[in-house]
Amino acid sequence: MANRGPSYGLSREVQEKIDQKYDPELEARLLDWIMVQCGDGLERPEPGKQNFQKFLMDGTILCRLINSLYPPGMEPIKKIPETKMAFKQMEKISQFLVATEAYGVVRGDIFQTVDLWEGKDMAAVQRTLVALGSEALTKDDGHYHGNKDWFHRKAKGQRREFSEEQLRQGRALIGLQMGSNRGASQSGMAGYGTPRQILRYDSPRRNGDRSPS
Repeated sequence: MANRGPSYGLSREVQEKIDQKYDPELEARLLDWIMVQCGDGLERPEPGKQNFQKFLMDGTILCRLINSLYPPGMEPIKKIPETKMAFKQMEKISQFLVATEAYGVVRGDIFQTVDLWEGKDMAAVQRTLVALGSEALTKDDGHYHGNKDWFHRKAKGQRREFSEEQLRQGRALIGLQMGSNRGASQSGMAGYGTPRQILRYDSPRRNGDRSPS
């Protein structure tokens, strides 16, 4: 993988666990979608995680992918330069990530630039693309291309409308559930700051006799 030396000790164990999350079958499905969604001019890479990384790592295809989900003239990434400069390629990846979040993918499903550029977590790259495909399928605005079985359609929240009478009844019900203060008074309550009087059990005042002893 690009720009990476060998891993040793604990770092190697961590990387191996991350690599185990990578799904070769999912790779094939994502490539199917990218090829259809982006249209002509793409050459499908050979199977394998490293080939998948090289296919995406300069950011060009990712930018084309997110742009294809918008109508002409509304693309979020206006210029996609062809360049071999590393920082420019990473900049294109970053533009894709920003546009992906703006499109509706939650931040927790979005990979970091180094996950792709350095191949640190290609499973995270897969997760982002799956989330993007699901979002595009759910929008159902005519810009998603491909098999609708490739991704899960997200559940849409159903907004319920209530009449004024229903809202009034709901407020009354909540009031009853909270209890009533009818008949309540401050009888027998001492004011704030008034010292409490401790009386003996056999005190006349305790038994209701307020006459001086």
